[in-house]
Amino acid sequence: MFITGYSVAAGATGRLLFGSDSFGNVCGQKNSPVEGAPLSGQDMTLKKHVFFMNSCHLEVKDVRLSSTVLCVASCPGEQLDTLEEVQLFADNNGSFLCVYSLNSINYTQNPNADSLCPRLPVPPSKSFPLFNRCVPQTPECYSLFASVLINDVDILHRILSGIMSGRDTILGLCIFALALSLAMMVTFRFITTLLVHIFIALIIVGLLFVCGVLWWLYYDYTHDLSIELDTERENMKCLLGFALVSTVIMVVLLGLIFVLRKRIKLTVELFQVINKAISSSPFLLFQPLWTFAILISFWVFWMAVLLSLGTAGAARVIEGGQVEYQPLVGIRYMWWYHLIGLIWTSEFILACQHIMVAGALVTCYFNRNKNDPPDRPILWSLSILFRYHQGTAIKGSFLITVTRIPRTILMYISSALEGKQRGPWSRCVCRHCFCCSWCLGICLRQFNQNAYTTTAINGTDFCTSAQGALQLLSKKSSHLTSVQCFGDFIIFLGKVLVVCFTVFGGLMAFNYNRALQVWAIPLLLVAFFAYFVAQSFLSVFETVLDALFLCFAVDLETNDGSSEKPYFMDQEFLSFVKRINRVNAVRAQGAEHASRNEEGAELQPVV
Repeated sequence: MFITGYSVAAGATGRLLFGSDSFGNVCGQKNSPVEGAPLSGQDMTLKKHVFFMNSCHLEVKDVRLSSTVLCVASCPGEQLDTLEEVQLFADNNGSFLCVYSLNSINYTQNPNADSLCPRLPVPPSKSFPLFNRCVPQTPECYSLFASVLINDVDILHRILSGIMSGRDTILGLCIFALALSLAMMVTFRFITTLLVHIFIALIIVGLLFVCGVLWWLYYDYTHDLSIELDTERENMKCLLGFALVSTVIMVVLLGLIFVLRKRIKLTVELFQVINKAISSSPFLLFQPLWTFAILISFWVFWMAVLLSLGTAGAARVIEGGQVEYQPLVGIRYMWWYHLIGLIWTSEFILACQHIMVAGALVTCYFNRNKNDPPDRPILWSLSILFRYHQGTAIKGSFLITVTRIPRTILMYISSALEGKQRGPWSRCVCRHCFCCSWCLGICLRQFNQNAYTTTAINGTDFCTSAQGALQLLSKKSSHLTSVQCFGDFIIFLGKVLVVCFTVFGGLMAFNYNRALQVWAIPLLLVAFFAYFVAQSFLSVFETVLDALFLCFAVDLETNDGSSEKPYFMDQEFLSFVKRINRVNAVRAQGAEHASRNEEGAELQPVV
């Protein structure tokens, strides 16, 4: 809240979204005057474009551009060779290309017109989404304009400009990710053996296709002789990183799919059990829509604060009545804190969803009369969450955030040392630490989910629930754990499918503007968004799966199947567990070359 208030008070998002001139005016808006700047405080409602008076001769002096910047009604579409043509363009289009203090009728009469008007000839230009700038269209002017303006802009502002210039593409990709997530949820709801095979085939094709496109784009960048800008070189480096990471992920996932391919039939039966559990509270399938709406609202709020922080600065009047903005002290630290807030709050929202879904399932599972399900289990679980378990969600989400901070620091150190001579030992240690932190994050996420479910079952705090979950899982049968892990793996493949096709669409869309925007960051944001959307929708099945087996472990711990202590599980889940026991008993018999013929394993209480 402090950062939000500070960014609103000190930031000026309009300067980033719409562009500004050299006198402190935001283009396309009414402005307030700056003390000491006589040309500030003008009404620029009809002047929405940013025009550089010397676009072909830009230089950077004392961290400032040498050219005067104006707000104009339209960019000159044709070359203007004389002041008469500049005057005629102003009279016909209402777009004044000279300093505001000079009237258009004096363009050809004022002796100081050479310094108050653009350097001739004025090249043809058109508006580009990057701050609504008038970008020159002649090759030689474009090269000089882009190399100076983009290479010398602060990296944070280049990132923000890339986000804003691709905002329509980002929005379209987010909608596409939402549609894919809904399609995956329907697929898991009515899953069959044929659908599983089709689904795995799409995963394999998607992984191969995205990996191939990334390497092809990197090859295209390395053989493009026109790469001169820092943005293009940064995009090329990010492409190499994307290609390497996607290749490693592809190899690992394809290997796992090949090893676990024989468990497809059991997986179909497992999802049928999950869907029956969801049928006891069908409104669970609509719950991700609320999570999605909350996440979207938070991310929009987070992005607005981010843009305000990126433009926070104190106005200072310099020579000629021009205004420049100096970054305020502590802004860089606020960026990092704001990033931590994004991760922590997003994880907290997902943790609340997990506790609510697990609570609804637990209420239905431990109901003796299966023909009379409890009333409004979701509302009951939601009320319990808000009354008692928000601290549990905060602690679990904070642990995930803490594990991501060292990984981010390692990435920063690795990028800072890039280009310097490092021995193979240091590179190996850095990669090993990064891999360990990534594996720790995955294990901790599963650990948190089990703790959330135990909290829903027992109503205990986070630490007590985590300890109880570990004790229960240590007693659970290993073959049941393997089936549960493969079910989680199939759900994870669904998330990978959503991210793969969304990233592929982003690659095709962002690649068209490779020169004037750093699209690696927008692509990462789109991938992050796609994963969180898929997580919020498909985590219903993942939560039900994990909670179902944890409830099963508690059921075995407290009951023995007798008439005095019958199991809470229904007959279909009981039959599924018996089939798993029977299959594993047959496999164990074949492995041991035993002579006896087992008819099947019965459920026994865990001691």
